[in-house]
This record gives sequence, structure tokens and C-alpha cells, in this order.
Amino acid sequence: MSYESSGEYIKHHLTNLTFGQKADGSWGIAHSAQDLQEMGFWSINLDTMGFSILLGVLFLWGFRTVAKRASTDVPSGWQNFVEMIIEFIDESVRGSFSGKSKLVAPLALTIFVWIFLMNLMDLLAVDHLPWLAGKLGIPYLRIVPSTDPNITFGLSLSVFALVLYYSFKFKGASGFFAELAFHPFPKWMFPINLVLEGVTLIAKPVSLALRLFGNMYAGEMIFILIALMYSGGWALGLFGGFLQLGWAIFHILIITLQAFIFMTLTIVYLDMASQETH
Repeated sequence: MSYESSGEYIKHHLTNLTFGQKADGSWGIAHSAQDLQEMGFWSINLDTMGFSILLGVLFLWGFRTVAKRASTDVPSGWQNFVEMIIEFIDESVRGSFSGKSKLVAPLALTIFVWIFLMNLMDLLAVDHLPWLAGKLGIPYLRIVPSTDPNITFGLSLSVFALVLYYSFKFKGASGFFAELAFHPFPKWMFPINLVLEGVTLIAKPVSLALRLFGNMYAGEMIFILIALMYSGGWALGLFGGFLQLGWAIFHILIITLQAFIFMTLTIVYLDMASQETH
């Protein structure tokens, strides 16, 4: 696939494979910016959904396989690796969640591994899969689900729903309202308290989503900009190769850290929600 300019190359690599209803009423895949604009809000990014579901299934299959073949005699390397991850998650939950819940630990494990796998896709070469997709007649393909705000907000809003559920479960409707209206200032200042605490509550899912999206989007953009250097001659291409290797090594830390931060904040928010107001 050839591009007329660097801007067109960047724009192509940052466009999702979108399916929706076009202006003429027909349903199909967007092949241009005009198609994307016509589809509006009620459309779906097929690449984001496809890769995120595929990675989720891969995560479940891998851990289920280990559970079925687990051995106490001579555990395999994969079993040791999975057990190490589970122990790490278990220690994180014990250190951050003071209540009792059968949901928090499995949720934390799912969030950490799933987000890590989605972030890990950023280490694949930015051109190979989109090029292959182009050969198959697919106009666009983004392979990193966590660079799509639809995914990051979907995850954060799911966590937010659990925060509300735990708040009502452990505090009741009156306790939850009291927490919003009567803190941190005296009760007679409840309108101000309500605004401040309401903003703080809403900021939790927004910050969760934007932090993950922003970091992964920036990482993807840097890989794309480095890839452009390969079209500038062998010297610039060689320099770009060293940059790409260095950024990929550093990016391993970023993708792991972002998964860990999302998981840790989820545990902390659920712990705060499960603590009764005094």
C-alpha cells in the first residue's frame, strides 16, 4: 500500500476498521473519512472488538490449560509463570483491599492480564498486519485495542459500576448519600460537598480511561513516527532501527506499568467503596 505523504501514512495507521450505517441507509465498512463522519456515534470498531475478544479468549484458554494440567511434582515453566502472576495479584489485593470479597481478586487478575495483552500488541511492527489486511481488501486495521478510547472507557465504566454497587451494598443509599453530601466540610455546606465529592466520583472512571488511552496512544504514535524514518534512506533507516529497538525495550515497562496502575486503582476504589462511613 502506497501513501502520498507522511500525513496520509499516519492518518491511515490511526484509523480504525469501522462498521456502521452510512448516509444512504446502507450498512458497511468505512472506506474514507466521509464514511466515518456519516456513521457517527452508532458504529463499531471491528478491529478493536476483534483483537480485544481474541486476546481475552487467549488469556482464558492459557490459564485454563494450566489449571487442568497443574502438577505439584514437576511444574512446567508455563505453570510457574502463571502461579507467579497469581501470587503477585493476590499480594496486591491483600495489601490494598481490606474487606472480604470473592470478586476482587479474579477481577484484578483479569484486568491486569487482559490490559497487558492488549498493550503488548503495541510491540508488533506497525506495518505488517495493516499491510496484510490491505492485501485482503481491508482498508484499515489498528491492532492495539487500548489505543481506542471505546475500550478504555468501557473498562473504566465497568469498574465504576462495581464501585457504585459496592457503595450501595456496604453503605446503603443513605450512607452513600451522606458520604457525598456531608464530607469534607460541615453538614450545612452540603451543596458544596455534593459538588466536590460528585466531581471526585466522576473523575475516577474518566482518569482511569484517559490515563491508559493517552499513554498507549502516545506509544503507538512514536512507533509510527519511527517507522516513517525507514523511507528516508539507509542511514536514517538504520538510525530508526536503533530508535525502534530502544523504544520497544522501554515500552515494555510502560505497557506493564499501565496494566498495573489500572488494576491497583481498581482495587483501591473498590476498597474505598466497601468501607462503611463513620
